[in-house]
Amino acid sequence: MNQTRFFWDERCFWHAGGNFSFTLPIGGLVQPLAAGGLPESPETKRRLKNLMDVTGLTAQLHCTSSSAATWEDLARVHPESYLRKFKDMSDAGGGELGLRTPFAQGGFEIASLSAGLAVGALFDVLKGRCDNAYALSRPPGHHCLPDFPNGFCLLANIAVAVEAALAEGLTDRVAVIDWDVHHGNGTETIFYDRSEVLTISLHQERNYPIDTGDVADRGVGAGDGFNMNIPLPPGGGHALYVEAMERLVLPALDDFQPDVIIIACGYDAAAIDPLSRMLATAETFRWMTEAVMDAADRLCDGRLVQVHEGGYSEVYVPFCGHAVIATMAGSDITAPDPLSETFAARQPSDRLRSMHSAYLDDVASALGRR
Repeated sequence: MNQTRFFWDERCFWHAGGNFSFTLPIGGLVQPLAAGGLPESPETKRRLKNLMDVTGLTAQLHCTSSSAATWEDLARVHPESYLRKFKDMSDAGGGELGLRTPFAQGGFEIASLSAGLAVGALFDVLKGRCDNAYALSRPPGHHCLPDFPNGFCLLANIAVAVEAALAEGLTDRVAVIDWDVHHGNGTETIFYDRSEVLTISLHQERNYPIDTGDVADRGVGAGDGFNMNIPLPPGGGHALYVEAMERLVLPALDDFQPDVIIIACGYDAAAIDPLSRMLATAETFRWMTEAVMDAADRLCDGRLVQVHEGGYSEVYVPFCGHAVIATMAGSDITAPDPLSETFAARQPSDRLRSMHSAYLDDVASALGRR
């Protein structure tokens, strides 16, 4: 069996933001935090890699970096004017192009490398060099619009990879599942009028962006019906993610019959993430990975790529990520979740689960999948 490939690069950990206190600029009545900076820090990703090293999981993977996404790769998604402005600001010491997307000198090169990790992972899977792959991309990408970065995302990593693969003739049909807790508005926008890319976003309703991710947004023109939003109520927990996957996501994959499945893998739906209230656990991410792997085995010879997006708990992201990557690799190495009993006790009651299931009935009805 081909090894799972793990794409990472130390330089992606060096991406730096500006003077923020959580998501608020410092100034006026907002004083700096002791740790400083945005919640999108390198530590969640670095600690995931460190945990994999300590347990021995890293040794079971084919670990590699990749070249940066080329200007041609980026320009398939982003206007030249945007790329030039980003590059010029990066060379001049950094700045902020959009909403909560600060970067330091060299930010353009680091973001291009982050996108390159996604390109490398997708190409290796499509060329049969591995069964599946994980890209530890940073900065993330799923919020980035073609000409407007937001939500910590400077380049649309997954979209750049997909467009490169389509241009090379490596695939005709790509399914993107985004289980980051925030709506994948960038990926949605880029493929909204396209039928060769199915975009599915499970997200906490009205979290971020507040005004996108409605269940009625299904695509336009040739893309009508090829975009699926599954907004979830806060506090849904493990059971709601399982039900949403089984009732909506997996059947949509069966209908679409993709050549490859890509997951925008954010861990910010986790129970102690500072930017969400969803109560997912490491077991939730393990279960969803296993479910999608089963679908990939059935539909596209196991071709699966996961690209790292959000997740802001330095304590808990490593355990969620370890569960996902060990599952992808078929490894028996585990990093037992130290908070599993606590989070299991905090899951919704039977009464709330019944309410959540009824809510999902309405979502399914709106999607024509009741």
